[in-house]
Amino acid sequence: MKITVHEKSDEKLVFTLKDASVAYANTLRRLMLGEVPVMAIEDVTLVRNDSVLYDEMIAHRLGLVVLKTDLESYNMTSVCKCKGAGCMQCQLKLTIKAEGPRKVYAKDLVSADPKVIPVYPETLIVTLLEGQQLELEATAILGIGKEHSKWNAGLIYYTNEVKIKVNNKHKEFSKFKSVYPKQIFNKSGEIDKDLINSPQLVDSCLGVNEEIVKIEFDNTSFKFIVESFGALPAKEIVQRAMEVYDQQIKIFDGLVKAL
Repeated sequence: MKITVHEKSDEKLVFTLKDASVAYANTLRRLMLGEVPVMAIEDVTLVRNDSVLYDEMIAHRLGLVVLKTDLESYNMTSVCKCKGAGCMQCQLKLTIKAEGPRKVYAKDLVSADPKVIPVYPETLIVTLLEGQQLELEATAILGIGKEHSKWNAGLIYYTNEVKIKVNNKHKEFSKFKSVYPKQIFNKSGEIDKDLINSPQLVDSCLGVNEEIVKIEFDNTSFKFIVESFGALPAKEIVQRAMEVYDQQIKIFDGLVKAL
């Protein structure tokens, strides 16, 4: 397999995976979506809540706060030495104590670990009116996306690489010109295959007239887009997914040998 990186930042990674199978590409996507652990709030103890929102709504909103994740310092509760009882290696405490009138934001969460803080500090939790108070303690743990969406590391998807052939000299070009999306035409009024650069535009060109625009999908080449929600850098999401893949292969190999 070969990998070509097109765009790279902490927030987004775009790369092409060549000479791979559909099964491998989809497995990698599913691992990145559902098996890469990130930190999120799991339990909330409300000491006082005078706000207009029910306790359950406050807890729900806190659960969706994206937390910067340090995978080197924390364990999944299922594999921690405390056996899920709860310790500093698998749990993180965060607190809020606020009095109105004011808005309570994610940045008001006081974390016991300065490395694990809200990625989007201006995320609104609740608005407190005059005299209203909010006091709580939250517990954050590592989890995976297949258990709950709050533990999704990001938005990950892929598309097959396409081969595009364009014939602007076709005798029926003027007849079909209005059927194609306007975004694929250059200033000269001709179809530019380089402008057919998104899955939506590819789909819009399919089946119109293959003698004008012919699109073929390459089932061995895949363009991946990894958009991190911010808990982990996009590159680390891919790396952690590959580590999980290796672990699962080893487990499967052991089960086969045991037969």
